[in-house]
Amino acid sequence: MTPLPALLRSMGARLLDIVYPPVCLVCREAVATHDSLCPACWGAMGFIERPYCERLGLPFDRDLGAGAVSLAAGADPPVFARARAVARYDSDKARSLAHRLKYYDRMELAEPLGRWMARAGAELLTEADLLVPIPLHRLRLVSRRFNQSAALARVVSRESAVPLETMVLERVKPTPPQVGLSRTQRAANMQGAFRLNAEKAAAVHGRNIVLVDDVLTTGATVNAAARVLLRARAARVDVLVFARVVEAA
Repeated sequence: MTPLPALLRSMGARLLDIVYPPVCLVCREAVATHDSLCPACWGAMGFIERPYCERLGLPFDRDLGAGAVSLAAGADPPVFARARAVARYDSDKARSLAHRLKYYDRMELAEPLGRWMARAGAELLTEADLLVPIPLHRLRLVSRRFNQSAALARVVSRESAVPLETMVLERVKPTPPQVGLSRTQRAANMQGAFRLNAEKAAAVHGRNIVLVDDVLTTGATVNAAARVLLRARAARVDVLVFARVVEAA
């Protein structure tokens, strides 16, 4: 006999499907289940899978062997140890989802995107002691009303059972938007943007930390944040994002 709570949940799910039929997260075509993609959008999402650069998570055209590192990582090593992403930002589908969450208050998208991130970052999360989302400056937070990185990190934390601490980093510099800036300009823009919350220093010391953000472009933001955490004696800092810009690896 099916337990009553499970039966009620099943009935509730069926009722939800009747009132709000499931549709594709991107194109709104009918799909079988909520929080899913239609076959066409799934195929065009640009999911990042192995083989890829061990440091930057940039996909390779061919398998270069275990532990292979891209030319980009060798020429300009990141401050963080490893980065992993769900999808390529140059995919229209992935970029659309990231923009809807970040700019159009589509908070419900944090749930499926965060679950995908937990799977894409599984190797980082199994070794992680703490999740830290990239913070917004208080003025940006007031205007946007929520931090998309924190929303994603909450889902990743639930899925992975890695503790989340949203107050470790503070954004003290109201940086202008990075869109249109060169790699060098982005790095200069982020210099001094973050500081450690002194009350949370003990949570960082000796810990393996995974920084969570929505999009990774040149790495200027996560490099600046990772530098602060490493100065506070974090053992290692990795990065997990939903989408990343893919350059030649």
